[in-house]
Amino acid sequence: MGVHNALKAADELAKSGVSAEVLDLRSLVPLDRDTLIDSVRKTGRLIVVDEDYQSFGVSGEIIASVVEEDYGILKAAPKRVAYPDVPIPFARPMEQFCLPNPKKIVAAFESM
Repeated sequence: MGVHNALKAADELAKSGVSAEVLDLRSLVPLDRDTLIDSVRKTGRLIVVDEDYQSFGVSGEIIASVVEEDYGILKAAPKRVAYPDVPIPFARPMEQFCLPNPKKIVAAFESM
C-alpha cells in the first residue's frame, strides 16, 4: 500500500512540474543501499514512506544509510511519512487517518 500511495503522490507532484522517483524496497535484508544512494544523488531529496511507527523503525535505518554514506548529497533534511507514535486505533476511519497517504507525502515534499 505504501508504494501505491507514493506513486499517487508522485503523480500529484508531476502536475506541478516535480519529477519524483519512487523506489520499492522489496527486500530489507539485504537493503539495496546502492540503488537508494544513487537515487538520492540524482534527486538530492529523500522521503521515506513507512506504514510502521515513526520511531524505531526501518525508516530511520534507511535515512541513516544515506546520511552515513554521504550526507552532502542531500539538498534538504530527509523526511519520514510514517505512523505517528500513538496507539493504533481500533476504528478503521481513525486508523486510516493515521496511516501514510498521498496527501501526507506531498506535504512532506512541500515542507522540504
